[in-house]
Amino acid sequence: MPLNSNSLERLVPDRLSPDDVTGRETLELHLERYRFAARHARAGRLLDIACGVGYGTRLLRDESQQVRSALGVDLSEECVAYARERYGCDGVEFRTGDAMEFEDPEGFDTIVSLETVEHVPHPAKLFDDLVSLLRPEGILVASVPTTPSVDVNPHHLNDFTEKSFRRLVAGQPLEERDCLRQVQPFGMTRTLRRGEARLAELRPNLLRYYALHPGAAFRRLASTVRLGFVNCYITIAWQRCS
Repeated sequence: MPLNSNSLERLVPDRLSPDDVTGRETLELHLERYRFAARHARAGRLLDIACGVGYGTRLLRDESQQVRSALGVDLSEECVAYARERYGCDGVEFRTGDAMEFEDPEGFDTIVSLETVEHVPHPAKLFDDLVSLLRPEGILVASVPTTPSVDVNPHHLNDFTEKSFRRLVAGQPLEERDCLRQVQPFGMTRTLRRGEARLAELRPNLLRYYALHPGAAFRRLASTVRLGFVNCYITIAWQRCS
Protein backbone atom coordinates (compact mmCIF):
# COMPACT_ATOMS: atom_id res chain seq x y z
CA MET A 1 0.00 0.00 0.00
CA PRO A 2 1.49 3.42 -0.96
CA LEU A 3 2.23 5.92 1.80
CA ASN A 4 -0.47 8.61 2.04
CA SER A 5 1.52 11.76 2.73
CA ASN A 6 -1.64 13.90 2.89
CA SER A 7 -3.10 12.03 5.85
CA LEU A 8 -4.15 14.20 8.78
CA GLU A 9 -1.95 12.02 10.98
CA ARG A 10 0.99 11.57 8.63
CA LEU A 11 3.83 14.00 8.05
CA VAL A 12 6.36 13.18 5.33
CA PRO A 13 8.78 16.14 5.23
CA ASP A 14 10.12 15.35 1.76
CA ARG A 15 6.61 15.36 0.30
CA LEU A 16 5.13 18.52 1.83
CA SER A 17 3.78 20.74 -0.92
CA PRO A 18 4.36 24.53 -0.82
CA ASP A 19 0.64 25.17 -0.26
CA ASP A 20 0.35 22.68 2.64
CA VAL A 21 0.31 25.40 5.30
CA THR A 22 -1.05 23.14 8.02
CA GLY A 23 1.49 20.42 7.28
CA ARG A 24 4.44 22.80 7.39
CA GLU A 25 3.28 24.44 10.61
CA THR A 26 2.71 21.06 12.20
CA LEU A 27 6.11 19.79 11.09
CA GLU A 28 7.84 22.72 12.79
CA LEU A 29 6.01 21.91 16.02
CA HIS A 30 7.05 18.25 15.77
CA LEU A 31 10.66 19.16 15.13
CA GLU A 32 10.69 21.47 18.15
CA ARG A 33 9.34 18.62 20.30
CA TYR A 34 11.98 16.23 19.02
CA ARG A 35 14.75 18.77 19.69
CA PHE A 36 13.38 19.20 23.22
CA ALA A 37 13.51 15.41 23.65
CA ALA A 38 17.05 15.28 22.21
CA ARG A 39 18.25 17.77 24.82
CA HIS A 40 17.03 15.47 27.58
CA ALA A 41 18.09 12.13 26.09
CA ARG A 42 20.44 9.97 28.16
CA ALA A 43 23.37 7.91 26.99
CA GLY A 44 22.49 4.41 25.81
CA ARG A 45 19.44 2.99 24.03
CA LEU A 46 16.56 5.17 22.83
CA LEU A 47 13.03 4.18 21.80
CA ASP A 48 10.82 6.40 19.63
CA ILE A 49 7.40 4.76 19.88
CA ALA A 50 4.86 5.59 17.15
CA CYS A 51 7.68 7.12 15.13
CA GLY A 52 5.78 7.73 11.88
CA VAL A 53 8.11 7.92 8.88
CA GLY A 54 11.18 8.20 11.07
CA TYR A 55 12.50 11.74 10.64
CA GLY A 56 12.25 12.34 14.38
CA THR A 57 14.04 9.13 15.27
CA ARG A 58 16.93 10.14 13.03
CA LEU A 59 16.95 13.64 14.54
CA LEU A 60 17.17 12.17 18.04
CA ARG A 61 20.19 10.10 17.05
CA ASP A 62 21.91 12.92 15.17
CA GLU A 63 21.39 15.57 17.85
CA SER A 64 22.06 13.32 20.86
CA GLN A 65 25.56 12.00 20.33
CA GLN A 66 25.40 10.19 23.66
CA VAL A 67 22.62 7.96 22.31
CA ARG A 68 24.24 4.68 21.26
CA SER A 69 21.27 3.36 19.30
CA ALA A 70 17.80 4.58 18.40
CA LEU A 71 14.86 2.31 17.65
CA GLY A 72 11.78 3.71 15.91
CA VAL A 73 8.59 1.65 16.16
CA ASP A 74 5.36 2.29 14.27
CA LEU A 75 2.17 0.36 13.58
CA SER A 76 2.24 1.20 9.86
CA GLU A 77 4.32 -1.12 7.69
CA GLU A 78 4.37 1.56 4.98
CA CYS A 79 5.83 4.11 7.38
CA VAL A 80 8.47 1.70 8.62
CA ALA A 81 9.50 0.76 5.08
CA TYR A 82 9.85 4.45 4.18
CA ALA A 83 11.75 5.17 7.40
CA ARG A 84 14.25 2.38 6.75
CA GLU A 85 14.92 3.65 3.24
CA ARG A 86 15.04 7.37 4.01
CA TYR A 87 16.34 7.64 7.59
CA GLY A 88 17.99 4.34 8.43
CA CYS A 89 21.73 4.41 9.21
CA ASP A 90 24.24 2.95 11.65
CA GLY A 91 22.69 3.28 15.10
CA VAL A 92 19.14 3.86 13.79
CA GLU A 93 16.73 0.94 13.34
CA PHE A 94 13.03 0.79 12.51
CA ARG A 95 10.56 -1.92 13.39
CA THR A 96 6.83 -2.52 12.91
CA GLY A 97 4.92 -2.78 16.18
CA ASP A 98 1.91 -1.68 18.23
CA ALA A 99 2.68 0.79 21.01
CA MET A 100 0.13 -0.95 23.25
CA GLU A 101 1.81 -4.33 22.85
CA PHE A 102 5.48 -3.48 22.37
CA GLU A 103 7.98 -5.41 24.50
CA ASP A 104 11.75 -5.37 24.80
CA PRO A 105 13.72 -7.35 27.41
CA GLU A 106 16.71 -4.98 27.44
CA GLY A 107 14.86 -1.77 28.26
CA PHE A 108 15.75 1.77 27.23
CA ASP A 109 17.57 4.74 28.71
CA THR A 110 15.32 7.20 26.85
CA ILE A 111 11.76 6.71 25.59
CA VAL A 112 10.04 9.26 23.37
CA SER A 113 6.29 9.15 22.63
CA LEU A 114 5.10 12.28 20.84
CA GLU A 115 1.44 12.86 19.93
CA THR A 116 0.62 9.23 20.65
CA VAL A 117 -1.31 9.11 23.92
CA GLU A 118 -4.42 10.79 22.52
CA HIS A 119 -4.76 7.96 19.97
CA VAL A 120 -4.85 4.94 22.27
CA PRO A 121 -7.92 3.56 24.06
CA HIS A 122 -6.12 3.11 27.39
CA PRO A 123 -3.62 5.93 27.99
CA ALA A 124 -2.81 4.87 31.56
CA LYS A 125 -1.87 1.39 30.38
CA LEU A 126 0.41 2.87 27.73
CA PHE A 127 2.26 4.82 30.42
CA ASP A 128 2.47 1.70 32.60
CA ASP A 129 4.05 -0.17 29.70
CA LEU A 130 6.48 2.62 28.82
CA VAL A 131 7.63 3.02 32.41
CA SER A 132 8.20 -0.74 32.60
CA LEU A 133 10.55 -0.41 29.59
CA LEU A 134 12.47 2.47 31.16
CA ARG A 135 15.79 1.73 32.85
CA PRO A 136 16.59 3.29 36.27
CA GLU A 137 17.14 7.06 35.97
CA GLY A 138 15.94 6.87 32.37
CA ILE A 139 14.06 9.69 30.66
CA LEU A 140 10.50 9.52 29.30
CA VAL A 141 9.34 12.32 26.99
CA ALA A 142 5.71 12.48 25.88
CA SER A 143 3.38 15.07 24.38
CA VAL A 144 -0.35 15.64 23.85
CA PRO A 145 -2.70 18.38 22.65
CA THR A 146 -4.13 20.29 25.63
CA THR A 147 -7.00 21.90 23.74
CA PRO A 148 -9.95 19.81 22.47
CA SER A 149 -9.18 17.65 19.45
CA VAL A 150 -11.49 14.63 19.58
CA ASP A 151 -14.36 16.66 18.15
CA VAL A 152 -12.60 17.55 14.90
CA ASN A 153 -10.04 14.75 14.55
CA PRO A 154 -11.65 11.29 14.25
CA HIS A 155 -8.25 9.66 14.85
CA HIS A 156 -8.12 11.01 18.43
CA LEU A 157 -9.79 9.10 21.26
CA ASN A 158 -8.92 11.30 24.26
CA ASP A 159 -8.88 14.99 25.13
CA PHE A 160 -6.36 16.22 27.68
CA THR A 161 -5.60 19.27 29.74
CA GLU A 162 -2.18 19.80 31.29
CA LYS A 163 -3.64 18.64 34.60
CA SER A 164 -5.22 15.46 33.25
CA PHE A 165 -2.06 14.60 31.31
CA ARG A 166 0.09 14.88 34.41
CA ARG A 167 -2.47 12.82 36.30
CA LEU A 168 -1.63 9.85 34.04
CA VAL A 169 1.74 9.44 35.74
CA ALA A 170 0.41 9.77 39.29
CA GLY A 171 1.80 6.86 41.26
CA GLN A 172 4.54 6.19 38.73
CA PRO A 173 8.21 6.40 39.80
CA LEU A 174 8.66 9.51 37.64
CA GLU A 175 9.81 13.02 38.47
CA GLU A 176 9.08 15.87 36.07
CA ARG A 177 12.24 17.54 34.81
CA ASP A 178 11.07 19.99 32.16
CA CYS A 179 8.16 20.90 29.90
CA LEU A 180 7.61 22.58 26.55
CA ARG A 181 4.39 24.45 25.75
CA GLN A 182 3.40 25.22 22.17
CA VAL A 183 0.60 27.24 20.60
CA GLN A 184 -0.54 26.79 17.00
CA PRO A 185 -3.04 29.36 15.67
CA PHE A 186 -5.40 28.04 13.01
CA GLY A 187 -7.54 29.83 10.46
CA MET A 188 -11.19 29.02 11.07
CA THR A 189 -12.21 29.75 7.46
CA ARG A 190 -9.39 27.61 6.06
CA THR A 191 -10.31 24.77 8.41
CA LEU A 192 -14.05 24.84 7.74
CA ARG A 193 -13.54 24.98 3.98
CA ARG A 194 -10.98 22.16 4.18
CA GLY A 195 -9.01 23.94 1.51
CA GLU A 196 -5.93 21.75 1.98
CA ALA A 197 -5.76 18.06 1.13
CA ARG A 198 -4.61 17.30 4.67
CA LEU A 199 -7.80 18.76 6.14
CA ALA A 200 -10.10 16.47 4.18
CA GLU A 201 -9.94 13.92 7.01
CA LEU A 202 -11.42 16.27 9.60
CA ARG A 203 -14.61 14.91 11.14
CA PRO A 204 -17.63 15.37 8.82
CA ASN A 205 -21.03 16.55 10.06
CA LEU A 206 -19.51 18.36 13.01
CA LEU A 207 -22.79 19.97 14.10
CA ARG A 208 -24.41 16.55 14.28
CA TYR A 209 -21.47 15.30 16.33
CA TYR A 210 -21.92 18.18 18.78
CA ALA A 211 -25.65 17.41 19.03
CA LEU A 212 -24.81 13.84 20.00
CA HIS A 213 -21.88 14.86 22.22
CA PRO A 214 -22.87 18.09 24.01
CA GLY A 215 -19.89 17.79 26.34
CA ALA A 216 -17.55 18.08 23.37
CA ALA A 217 -19.42 21.17 22.17
CA PHE A 218 -19.05 22.75 25.61
CA ARG A 219 -15.33 22.00 25.77
CA ARG A 220 -14.79 23.49 22.32
CA LEU A 221 -16.74 26.64 23.19
CA ALA A 222 -14.96 27.07 26.51
CA SER A 223 -11.55 26.62 24.91
CA THR A 224 -12.32 29.10 22.11
CA VAL A 225 -13.63 31.73 24.51
CA ARG A 226 -10.59 31.36 26.74
CA LEU A 227 -7.82 30.98 24.16
CA GLY A 228 -9.19 31.88 20.73
CA PHE A 229 -8.63 29.86 17.56
CA VAL A 230 -5.52 27.96 18.63
CA ASN A 231 -4.33 24.45 19.29
CA CYS A 232 -2.17 24.06 22.38
CA TYR A 233 0.29 21.27 23.18
CA ILE A 234 2.54 20.24 26.04
CA THR A 235 5.63 18.05 25.99
CA ILE A 236 6.96 16.80 29.33
CA ALA A 237 10.26 15.14 30.21
CA TRP A 238 10.16 12.85 33.24
CA GLN A 239 13.01 10.95 34.88
CA ARG A 240 12.57 7.54 36.46
CA CYS A 241 13.39 7.72 40.15
CA SER A 242 14.00 4.04 40.77
